Amino acid sequence: MFFGSIPALVTPFRDGDLDIPAFCDFVEWQISCGSHGLVPCGTTGEAVTLGFDEHRQVVEACVRQAKGRVPVIAGAGSNATHRAVKLAKMAREAGADAILVAAPWYNKPSREGIFQHFAAISKVGIPVIVYNVPGRTAVDIDVDTLGRISSLTSIVGIKDATGNMQRVKQQRAACGGDFVQLSGDDPTAFEFHEQGGLGCISVTANVLPAQCAKFQIALRENNMEVAKKLDQKLSAVHKVMFADASPAPAKYLLSKMGKIKNELRLPMVPASAHAVASIDQVWSEFQA
Repeated sequence: MFFGSIPALVTPFRDGDLDIPAFCDFVEWQISCGSHGLVPCGTTGEAVTLGFDEHRQVVEACVRQAKGRVPVIAGAGSNATHRAVKLAKMAREAGADAILVAAPWYNKPSREGIFQHFAAISKVGIPVIVYNVPGRTAVDIDVDTLGRISSLTSIVGIKDATGNMQRVKQQRAACGGDFVQLSGDDPTAFEFHEQGGLGCISVTANVLPAQCAKFQIALRENNMEVAKKLDQKLSAVHKVMFADASPAPAKYLLSKMGKIKNELRLPMVPASAHAVASIDQVWSEFQA
């Protein structure tokens, strides 16, 4: 059910408020370009800056626009378990197909605390994809802990942004062959697939949905020559997606494309002039 190119969607703003019409148009464009799923209200969607009602509006709009054509995996992370449970219930009621839940950030829970966090969320009764991104959360969901978590009801997979390719086989051994492993790191998505991954929850797919979908299709069809060429072509874009704090580069490019306004919420700010120069150069070369 969960595979291929799955963009971690940006959240459009206009004059400080949600721009739901632009978001719905953006979702439609993503689907028309071949994206295999959608993640609203993830890290790239600036979810931590959204109020609960705003979070609900974005998830509901995504589900409504998708109309069942692709799965919607709603972000539902928090470093307070009771808030994550509330977000999970909201996503379930909104009609999302699954939720994406990061390890609690900043408060650095123990292995047991991480397990209990996911145990509480799993009881909501919606499929859960665990999100391991230690570069942002400051805690790593190690393989043994993930194995415990995978045994819980509703836990179906992981978005792995560690960049550690050895983890894929280790996690398969710990969690079983049916456990869905998705890359959370565009630059290593090719290698992730080679180790047994099924797709990528992608930042780059925000701006290049068709190309990222073609790349994942080539991998799925074992057309490695085509996949390698696409991966090489996309590599420079992957890099500039983090020329400044994400999602600033993606929002800048999408604004150039006329999809959304180049607006973020504090503490996130638009891409710097230096970053913009790098992004413009890479974008021009990619389109040449």
